[in-house]
Amino acid sequence: MRDGLRGLTTRGRSFLAAGVAAAVSAGILGEKDLLRVAVLLAVLPLLAALYVGRSRYKLACNRSLDPHRVPVGANSRVVLRLQNLSRLPTGTLLLEDRLPYALGSRPRVVLDRLGAHQASSVAYTVRADVRGRYEVGPLVVRMTDPFGLCELTRAFPSTDRLTVIPQVTPLPSVRLPGEYAGSGDSRARSVAVHGEDDAATREYRRGDDLRRVHWKSTARTGELMVRREEQPWESRATVLLDTRAYGHRGDGPTASFEWAVSAAASIAVHLRHAGYKLRLVTGSGADVDATEAAGDGVLLDQLAEVRLDQRVEITTLVEHVRRRSDGGLIIGLFGSLSTAEAELLAALRGNGATCVALLLDSSTWLNLPAKARAEADHAHGAAALALLQSGWRVIGVDHGAQLPALWPQAARGSQGFALRAALAETVAGGMR
Repeated sequence: MRDGLRGLTTRGRSFLAAGVAAAVSAGILGEKDLLRVAVLLAVLPLLAALYVGRSRYKLACNRSLDPHRVPVGANSRVVLRLQNLSRLPTGTLLLEDRLPYALGSRPRVVLDRLGAHQASSVAYTVRADVRGRYEVGPLVVRMTDPFGLCELTRAFPSTDRLTVIPQVTPLPSVRLPGEYAGSGDSRARSVAVHGEDDAATREYRRGDDLRRVHWKSTARTGELMVRREEQPWESRATVLLDTRAYGHRGDGPTASFEWAVSAAASIAVHLRHAGYKLRLVTGSGADVDATEAAGDGVLLDQLAEVRLDQRVEITTLVEHVRRRSDGGLIIGLFGSLSTAEAELLAALRGNGATCVALLLDSSTWLNLPAKARAEADHAHGAAALALLQSGWRVIGVDHGAQLPALWPQAARGSQGFALRAALAETVAGGMR
């Protein structure tokens, strides 16, 4: 009963106050009819509180999200299944699922009645235009009487997580520089170097099967040699994402950083499907290897939560990459760079790595006056030239650029002396 009294709505409290006032007036005026009205006004909310407070429903709730992982701007369907586990029918139920602000307003659904052991399902959709992981729930159930005089709240503690990943854009198939770099002991490679007879041999190790002994190689070298176990040749690629806060401009979903994150996701998924052994490194310290078992999910989940960092510098990104030297193909997505920062990236050219940079001119995400625009263009050209001189292949990115249109520039032979000469002329003109 106490819970019911605490759950009186504004209407219920008004009825109770009106009943008390009418009873006092009836006593002063000596009106019996007014006293009857006062009793009716006071008893109604008390009966409602008794009805709602003593209703001990046993409710079970199950929530499902379809799908649990959606790209930016896509919808996910949330299904709530509520079941009455008790023998008593419920009254009117108001369901409210709590959502973060980014997913929209809280959905509210009214269920008139649930019979004994009866279940009912309701559904709604959510949409997010910002990457991230969002908690859906908990579900709040409000029980009320038919007159709306009393309302009690019950909450289910369970929540579900919706992951909003960056938009992945299909890319055209091109032959990339360094696509044959990697590791592994493949028979085809050894044959091309040594010949058929000793194509894939190594020294005998304790425990090797004697049936694998290669007698011709043993006779020639004077040591016991066995055939190698053939291993697939792996093409390796590393995708770098620059998370320096001062390297990007713009706000919200249209910021330069969001373009870079979406491009990193598109390139990573494209390369993984092309057979590359992929590694994703961000300036914030994330270092993720994509495996066949994990699929694209581990990459996209990481990119769903990546954020700009005020403390990150280019040296930090270089250190993260060089913790493990994989070689192969390196594709970097960089915000605006200074010439000194571009020169620091030359350290990633070791171990036979082929480096391709998508260099964002983040100043184009802003409306700048003519003089500031000229200075920004000069700084961007100088940084691009420093990357070229360090051995990087550079693809310039301006606001409004489409990644599928830029991607063929990463192919072998797409960047020649014309681009180098143009950049050199830009820098020289700025210096004059």
